[in-house]
Amino acid sequence: MAQYNLRLPAMGEGVIEAKIIHWLSEEGDTVELDQTLLEIATDKVDSEIPSPVKGKLIKKCFDSNQTVKVGETLAVIEIDLNHAESKQALLEEKTEEIAFESHKNQEVIAPISALDSVRKTREFLSPAVKLMMVKENITLDELLRIPGTGIAGRITIKDLEKYLANGKTIPKVIETHSTFAQNNQEVIQGINPEILKSIDGKYKIIEVDRMRRSIARNMLQSMEIAAHVTSFIEVDVTNIVLWRESNKAEFLEKYGVKLTYLPVFFQIVAKALEDFPKINISLYDNWIIQKENINIGMATALPDGNLIVPVIKNANKLSLGELALQIDHFAKLARENKLKPEDTQGGTYTLSNIGSFGNAMGTPIINQPQVAILAIGTIEKKPAVIQENGKDLIAIRHKLFLSHTYDHRIIDGMLGGSFINHISKLMQDFDPNAGLNQ
Repeated sequence: MAQYNLRLPAMGEGVIEAKIIHWLSEEGDTVELDQTLLEIATDKVDSEIPSPVKGKLIKKCFDSNQTVKVGETLAVIEIDLNHAESKQALLEEKTEEIAFESHKNQEVIAPISALDSVRKTREFLSPAVKLMMVKENITLDELLRIPGTGIAGRITIKDLEKYLANGKTIPKVIETHSTFAQNNQEVIQGINPEILKSIDGKYKIIEVDRMRRSIARNMLQSMEIAAHVTSFIEVDVTNIVLWRESNKAEFLEKYGVKLTYLPVFFQIVAKALEDFPKINISLYDNWIIQKENINIGMATALPDGNLIVPVIKNANKLSLGELALQIDHFAKLARENKLKPEDTQGGTYTLSNIGSFGNAMGTPIINQPQVAILAIGTIEKKPAVIQENGKDLIAIRHKLFLSHTYDHRIIDGMLGGSFINHISKLMQDFDPNAGLNQ
């Protein structure tokens, strides 16, 4: 026999504690793998904590209505090491204990980073659920679409079993008429019947998948948290266009991927973040967390119309070739629904290439807990006034718009505007005669 310490898991960046709503098991009870032991509440969401092991609950370390910090022990469970999943969970728990102990005396957010690096997941998943994901090759994209029946939408073993039993089928699309809907209550569950009565003719009822619900929740949350302001600037990128045309054949031969504009944009934005570290931050109440690493998220559209943001880690330390390979790699994983949870974590700033859809400019929403996001518009040929030998001339130039949204709670117009202007100058001053070694 051995003892497993059930700790309060990391619940997302910025969440450092939770309040116990009530316990569902008592000391002395036998608990099953993935059985819900207690319900908790944070300032963002209510959730439930399942048992990652099978065994006997021998001690509750906190009572209902008490507040627990991330990483603290909630309960002690006696387990049988002959049970494979319990043994694996014990090993994970010891790893988390080492991470927690080594960071607990640092600044208040350190335990979150330590535990996040161990769990590498957006939401708490029990070892049994994670094991089934691996065995059944269930991807992150699939996971976000599976309706969770636990509190706050947490996914349980039963949810995965149902998903697999249905042949990995996601929500149904129902074609119907208004008279049909009125006679089929199952179809209109959760929908105000009065709304359906007002619809004439044939229509479809489409269940919003888990991923889109998550996106919607995050977008609304960001708009409620941050004071969004967007600045725009038009940039002459003719030098970048000329450089790409001169080097794309050699680049393809050397790296095996096509040369797009994105690696150049990522490199320039990373350089700008080095020059403006006050943009590479997060804001928590009255505290600013200035990030040393420059991890740029790449807003990526999925084939089903949803959105995901894989992160290029330490982008300021990568060459153009390395950036191009990572961008191509993550784009492929996104298209094939093979991104892992860790691929989307740790971003400090986000870049959205809305030009790929033919858009000139936009007002992107900040990816919390970041404080800014940049949208890059489509490149267009335009007549422009340029100076040559001291004379004004009309010439055809390649131009695009940058749309920089920032959080006005912490970034004023001077800083936000200076940052986007700096990016503009870096783009305009790009050396068209430079080779690939950048």
